Amino acid sequence: MERKLVSVQRVDHLEPIAGADNIQKARVMGWDVVVKKGEFAPGDPCIFFEIDSLLPEGAPWAEFMRPRGFRVKTARLRGVLSQGLALPVSILPGAVPPQGTDVREVLGVVKYEPALSDGREISGPFPGQVPRTDEIRLQSALGVLEELRGHDFYVTTKLDGTSATFFRPFEGELVACSRNWALARGASHPAWRIADKYALDTVLPAGFAVQGELCGPGIQKNRLGLTEVDLFVFSVHDTRTGRYLDHAGLIAFCAEHKLRTVPVEHVVTGDAARTFDHGLEHYLKLAQGFYTGTRNRKEGIVVRPLTECHSPTLGGRLSFKVINNDFLLKDED
Repeated sequence: MERKLVSVQRVDHLEPIAGADNIQKARVMGWDVVVKKGEFAPGDPCIFFEIDSLLPEGAPWAEFMRPRGFRVKTARLRGVLSQGLALPVSILPGAVPPQGTDVREVLGVVKYEPALSDGREISGPFPGQVPRTDEIRLQSALGVLEELRGHDFYVTTKLDGTSATFFRPFEGELVACSRNWALARGASHPAWRIADKYALDTVLPAGFAVQGELCGPGIQKNRLGLTEVDLFVFSVHDTRTGRYLDHAGLIAFCAEHKLRTVPVEHVVTGDAARTFDHGLEHYLKLAQGFYTGTRNRKEGIVVRPLTECHSPTLGGRLSFKVINNDFLLKDED
């Protein structure tokens, strides 16, 4: 499921904020967001902007975001966590489309992306045979909780680094990628240094892609406290079948090829899986904590079934991330 950065949604709930006369807390999808008092009633449609929406400069309805650089970020207002932005549907030109409709292009909104440090690192587009690595946040797809219910599943730590994909096609050389682009070969990018370290040109079987997080000195703030850059694999994709390896296959593949995996925090099976509390608040608590051996807040968690399965909610792989709210408020760049 491609993330709907800006969409028509519904205000499901409203409640007052202690000591605040002009604002109140609203619930939209799974998100808590602060809105103007009196602007919405429960059940009203709204335009919801997810975190990292970059609003268009020059649009009158977006002018109030100028002091924030027009970027939607997590904020705390009067002690209330606000994750997103809800505005009246009146900002739309013409008739209001149905709930769930993506309106980012209509409103001229784009996703905030940090500037690339050096365009010479890019050699071409991300390979079409391999899915990109962006996970959807739980609050944007609450239907996945019912889909996961009853399944054996596992929880991994979401590492705060930079995403990397390594793909060995049946013909041609190894391709190393950032989240969105294939990277020019050379030692200047840590992805290629990792490819050399693990001899992925020869070790990686043809038709397979490994995807993981690069962490270490010089990447983000090295919150894991590593002494050198390393790769932590979270997925292995077999382009011959168009499927990801199940959890057991992922662990076996990485062990065989001497690759590290992301830390596994929980494996929940049997009766524990059948009776597990799949509530949003429970997952938000699981996402809290620190990286092992440090006092650095972890970015969050990623949740997947032990056996790969399709998600009708996402229209693809059943997999989602839950971000640590403390990280968002205090540590997010």
